[in-house]
Amino acid sequence: MIFHPGVLALVVGSVIVLVMAFFSVFLGIRIIIGWDITKSTAKQLILERQTYLITTIMKYVLGFQILSLFLFVYTADDIHKLFVGAMCTTGSLNANLIGWTVLFAKIVIFFLCAVWLAINRVDEMAEDYPLVKLKYKYLAALVPVIVLEGYWQLNYFLGLRANVITSCCSSLFSDEGLTVASSLASLPVTAAMYMFYGAAAVELALLSVLLRKGSVSSPLRYISGVWSLVFFVISIASIVAFVSIYYYETPVHHCPFDILQKQYMFIGYPLYGSLFGGILFSLGAAVIEKFKKIDSIRTQIHHTQRRWTIMSIVLLIVFIIIATWPVVFSNFRAYD
Repeated sequence: MIFHPGVLALVVGSVIVLVMAFFSVFLGIRIIIGWDITKSTAKQLILERQTYLITTIMKYVLGFQILSLFLFVYTADDIHKLFVGAMCTTGSLNANLIGWTVLFAKIVIFFLCAVWLAINRVDEMAEDYPLVKLKYKYLAALVPVIVLEGYWQLNYFLGLRANVITSCCSSLFSDEGLTVASSLASLPVTAAMYMFYGAAAVELALLSVLLRKGSVSSPLRYISGVWSLVFFVISIASIVAFVSIYYYETPVHHCPFDILQKQYMFIGYPLYGSLFGGILFSLGAAVIEKFKKIDSIRTQIHHTQRRWTIMSIVLLIVFIIIATWPVVFSNFRAYD
């Protein structure tokens, strides 16, 4: 199991990421302690050069962490055929239940890494590097989370046994049961649709207002960021509740992972990719709002927020179209 190409890529990649991250944190602590942009000493010059090194390293590190979410799901889906009773990612994750913890941890880290990259992007815009200490403190807090996720991931893969009989989506995402998955699957289709499209309308309206009025008060930008996370949760629930059944054209198949497979044209990847990307840019634009008070980067932040807001709107529209396509054009009709 451990010699599967995807597993090797994830495990080896995590080891490399941890080595590079610890090295960056070590240098980051030195920068936090000794940084003084007002000085022109040799020490300050060395620290400034080290910031370029750390930034380059962390872009690759956090970029891998973001991509590893999709690689982990792809790998879990690819190895499902090795387990009796497994038909998709759900079966692979059920073969060692810590796999679900790894999945949720990777989703959280996806957004945490995106926040650091947003802060770093803003810091690079100014000549005085006003956010150097903040971003390295954040990095020092982020690394332990990455370590924990890597430990869980290794335990998951090492704990997989090919002779284990596992359960799959037919039992987990069923209309009966007391689990969160079964609760989502049992949501009335009509109610789920109203919830999804209502939340989507609010999300796009907020982003459109912010796009038209770039100097709008910061509370609305923060509200947009928080609502993006709410919309993300509602979207995942909606994929389980009704989007999935329209793609499968059966009222009892609610698995959110089967749409990643070939027989469904891998439609799950652009579906989830556009959702995660749209939320990422919306959240990033909200995170950097508080830094507008810094004179040296106020104008640059405004332009960056505009670009990110446009990208968020485009990606979320793509997501909504993909989610809506089978509802409109499929012959299948779901009834509550």
